[in-house]
Amino acid sequence: MSDLLAQAVPPGVRMHGDAAVLAVVNDIVRQVLEDHSIVLQADTPTDALAGWDPMTHVAIMVEAECRFDVLFELDDLELVRTVGDVVRMIQSKRSTVRPVVG
Repeated sequence: MSDLLAQAVPPGVRMHGDAAVLAVVNDIVRQVLEDHSIVLQADTPTDALAGWDPMTHVAIMVEAECRFDVLFELDDLELVRTVGDVVRMIQSKRSTVRPVVG
Protein backbone atom coordinates (compact mmCIF):
# COMPACT_ATOMS: atom_id res chain seq x y z
CA MET A 1 0.00 0.00 0.00
CA SER A 2 2.86 2.36 -0.61
CA ASP A 3 2.41 5.70 -2.36
CA LEU A 4 -1.33 5.77 -1.72
CA LEU A 5 -1.50 9.55 -1.49
CA ALA A 6 0.54 10.12 -4.62
CA GLN A 7 -2.50 11.07 -6.70
CA ALA A 8 -4.62 13.06 -4.26
CA VAL A 9 -7.31 15.30 -5.70
CA PRO A 10 -6.37 18.83 -4.58
CA PRO A 11 -8.87 20.53 -2.26
CA GLY A 12 -11.34 22.65 -4.16
CA VAL A 13 -10.82 20.79 -7.43
CA ARG A 14 -14.21 19.57 -8.62
CA MET A 15 -14.49 16.11 -10.05
CA HIS A 16 -16.90 16.36 -12.98
CA GLY A 17 -19.05 13.29 -13.26
CA ASP A 18 -19.27 9.99 -11.55
CA ALA A 19 -16.89 8.40 -14.06
CA ALA A 20 -14.00 10.60 -12.89
CA VAL A 21 -14.66 9.74 -9.24
CA LEU A 22 -15.07 6.06 -10.12
CA ALA A 23 -11.66 6.09 -11.84
CA VAL A 24 -9.98 7.40 -8.68
CA VAL A 25 -11.92 4.95 -6.48
CA ASN A 26 -10.83 2.14 -8.82
CA ASP A 27 -7.21 3.26 -8.37
CA ILE A 28 -7.62 3.34 -4.57
CA VAL A 29 -9.08 -0.17 -4.50
CA ARG A 30 -6.34 -1.50 -6.77
CA GLN A 31 -3.67 -0.09 -4.48
CA VAL A 32 -5.26 -1.11 -1.17
CA LEU A 33 -6.03 -4.64 -2.39
CA GLU A 34 -2.69 -4.77 -4.26
CA ASP A 35 -4.39 -6.07 -7.41
CA HIS A 36 -3.92 -3.88 -10.47
CA SER A 37 -6.17 -6.07 -12.60
CA ILE A 38 -9.32 -4.88 -10.78
CA VAL A 39 -11.83 -3.06 -12.97
CA LEU A 40 -14.78 -1.68 -11.02
CA GLN A 41 -18.22 -0.65 -12.17
CA ALA A 42 -20.69 1.40 -10.14
CA ASP A 43 -22.84 -1.68 -9.58
CA THR A 44 -19.93 -3.84 -8.36
CA PRO A 45 -20.86 -5.16 -4.90
CA THR A 46 -18.07 -4.63 -2.40
CA ASP A 47 -18.46 -8.17 -1.10
CA ALA A 48 -17.83 -9.54 -4.62
CA LEU A 49 -14.18 -8.51 -4.52
CA ALA A 50 -11.69 -10.93 -3.02
CA GLY A 51 -9.91 -9.16 -0.22
CA TRP A 52 -12.51 -6.42 0.41
CA ASP A 53 -13.13 -7.29 4.03
CA PRO A 54 -13.98 -5.04 6.99
CA MET A 55 -10.35 -4.01 7.51
CA THR A 56 -9.67 -3.17 3.88
CA HIS A 57 -13.05 -1.44 3.70
CA VAL A 58 -11.85 1.00 6.35
CA ALA A 59 -8.51 1.43 4.56
CA ILE A 60 -10.29 2.12 1.24
CA MET A 61 -12.64 4.66 2.81
CA VAL A 62 -9.83 6.43 4.72
CA GLU A 63 -7.81 6.65 1.53
CA ALA A 64 -10.88 8.07 -0.26
CA GLU A 65 -11.18 10.67 2.52
CA CYS A 66 -7.57 11.68 1.97
CA ARG A 67 -7.74 11.75 -1.82
CA PHE A 68 -11.03 13.63 -2.06
CA ASP A 69 -10.67 15.85 1.03
CA VAL A 70 -13.90 14.56 2.59
CA LEU A 71 -14.85 13.08 5.94
CA PHE A 72 -17.11 10.07 6.34
CA GLU A 73 -19.17 9.34 9.41
CA LEU A 74 -19.19 5.83 10.86
CA ASP A 75 -22.78 5.45 9.65
CA ASP A 76 -21.61 6.27 6.11
CA LEU A 77 -19.19 3.35 6.16
CA GLU A 78 -21.93 0.94 7.13
CA LEU A 79 -24.16 2.04 4.21
CA VAL A 80 -21.71 1.05 1.49
CA ARG A 81 -22.87 -1.99 -0.47
CA THR A 82 -21.56 -1.17 -3.95
CA VAL A 83 -18.78 0.86 -5.49
CA GLY A 84 -21.48 3.25 -6.73
CA ASP A 85 -22.42 3.93 -3.10
CA VAL A 86 -18.85 5.09 -2.49
CA VAL A 87 -18.91 7.30 -5.59
CA ARG A 88 -22.25 8.89 -4.63
CA MET A 89 -21.06 9.49 -1.07
CA ILE A 90 -17.91 11.20 -2.30
CA GLN A 91 -19.86 13.36 -4.76
CA SER A 92 -22.31 14.31 -2.02
CA LYS A 93 -19.57 15.18 0.49
CA ARG A 94 -17.57 17.18 -2.06
CA SER A 95 -20.60 19.26 -2.99
CA THR A 96 -21.23 20.20 0.64
CA VAL A 97 -19.54 23.44 1.62
CA ARG A 98 -17.82 23.22 4.97
CA PRO A 99 -17.92 26.28 7.23
CA VAL A 100 -14.69 28.18 7.71
CA VAL A 101 -13.51 27.99 11.30
CA GLY A 102 -11.29 30.68 12.56
